[in-house]
Amino acid sequence: MDASLSLGASRYLVPFDPRQVPQFRFDVLVLGGGSAGGTAALRAAEAGASVAVLTKGKLLEGNTRWAKGGLAAVTGSRDSFDSHAQDTLDVGCGLSDPKVVQHVVRDGPRALNELLDLGAKFDREGNGDLSLSREGGHSHARIVHAHGDSTGIEIQRALTEALEEHPRIRTFERHFAIDLLSDPDGRVVGVLASNFKSQRFAFAAREVILATGGSGQLYRETTNPDLATGDGLAMGLRSGAVQRDLEFVQFHPTCLYIAGAARVLISEIVRGAGAELRDKNGYRFMPDHHPAAELAPRDVVSRAVFERMVATEDTSVYLHLAGLGSDPHRAFPAVSRIARFFGLDIAKDPIPVRPGAHYHIGGLAVDMDGRTSVPGLWAVGECASTNLHGANRIGSNSLLEGLVMGNRAGRCAANAAFDGTVSSLDHLRHESAPDALHEVELNLDDLTYSLKSLMWRDMGVQRSGPALGEALKRLTFWARAVEALPLESPRAWELINMLTVARLATFSALGRCESRGVHWRTDFPVPGPDAFHQELVPNLVNGFVEGVDLRRVAVTEAQLLRE
Repeated sequence: MDASLSLGASRYLVPFDPRQVPQFRFDVLVLGGGSAGGTAALRAAEAGASVAVLTKGKLLEGNTRWAKGGLAAVTGSRDSFDSHAQDTLDVGCGLSDPKVVQHVVRDGPRALNELLDLGAKFDREGNGDLSLSREGGHSHARIVHAHGDSTGIEIQRALTEALEEHPRIRTFERHFAIDLLSDPDGRVVGVLASNFKSQRFAFAAREVILATGGSGQLYRETTNPDLATGDGLAMGLRSGAVQRDLEFVQFHPTCLYIAGAARVLISEIVRGAGAELRDKNGYRFMPDHHPAAELAPRDVVSRAVFERMVATEDTSVYLHLAGLGSDPHRAFPAVSRIARFFGLDIAKDPIPVRPGAHYHIGGLAVDMDGRTSVPGLWAVGECASTNLHGANRIGSNSLLEGLVMGNRAGRCAANAAFDGTVSSLDHLRHESAPDALHEVELNLDDLTYSLKSLMWRDMGVQRSGPALGEALKRLTFWARAVEALPLESPRAWELINMLTVARLATFSALGRCESRGVHWRTDFPVPGPDAFHQELVPNLVNGFVEGVDLRRVAVTEAQLLRE
């Protein structure tokens, strides 16, 4: 054990009496219906399991639909699995697991073909071949996309239709998962949820799969939808699941920055087509930072953009598309449409951009099948840490990972379900915390804004030990205040989940005294001599999460060399 963080949080957010809420029973319960969760649900159902899919919003509203880039898969004759794997390892800065990388990369074509079988329509060349583009960190053009920059929408459409049509899958939209329910032995046996009418339901299941997406809403600047509040990570912690590498948060370097506009992601495909990053004086700065210039890995580009903003005392840099050989309006219709709303013509006007929180690389520690450290609990997609991405994610590998690992976890969870029984929830009654302060009121919206601002300032692109230490103190103070209140609304549940994840990520960042990948510390500006992962191990005592222990797990030479 290297360090400990005291939490003192309740195991459950709300009281639960199984006699007071309707109950449903399924073999497999999936929380989330995006690329990872949707795929896991389909594979579990195909294996013969009865499956429930709970989504916080509508099925079409998760993180997947916001993916503007594409899906990385080896399909071109000049490309190879080894090349894709090596690109992934290079960008991962020594923390990607070669075995996981090889599995995901080699399973990519199958995952792509399954989407095609579901009716997904990807862009094609005149001869009918899939249109392939190149993104930062990739040595070959291997990114398939749909409608230029709307790949996520198309993938989500195809998955949603398949989920709704499958006879063994039942979907429950707009159901907020409040707590994972555990039996006396610590096994996860279900979920307590609340629908949009504030009606609560208990879902009993042999196996539960978390596919709840990321936590971008912890930050003031983010490409993530409002739903991305880290709920799966927080629920996993309260159930006792080990978390890994939570300090690694990827910031996408090119998010539209216009006052009043959503921080829309400007896909790397745009830079892959030839767009250039320049400062307010017209200077193209990326060649000064990396041989690949605008197509450098995302951590390099984000730091360069951040430094240029500081040097020029500007709130953004500018993406120039004027030099593209093709019509940018036709190639990137979504970007064109949004820019036009603000009076910008992307064919001639520079687009103001800056970094935004985009992808939480760390997550619930899982094995190759998606199992967490807690019996009965699985995790896939952005809320999971498979060790694929390492310390930095290469573009378009996230959709790939979600599809590949969702496929594997869905099948494995279904097989595990057939060996077990659906536990009764009748003995799982628990009361609310006795010392809740009902007479005190907090402005949750104001506190949420303060949280986002603090995380952007102290846990953003640039970090330092003193700032992280002060941030952790402030986050702990806020968490104590919120935990003392009765938590009776989705807004309150989201906020406590956000504070939980923010504290864990900041604690991990404080413990990593080096700069590696997306984790950039000004007081430790270079990587340390040894590569290691950081795991957070919860301590559950008498219905409370007393705290977490941080432990380092060395990346051994044997791990790096195994095939």
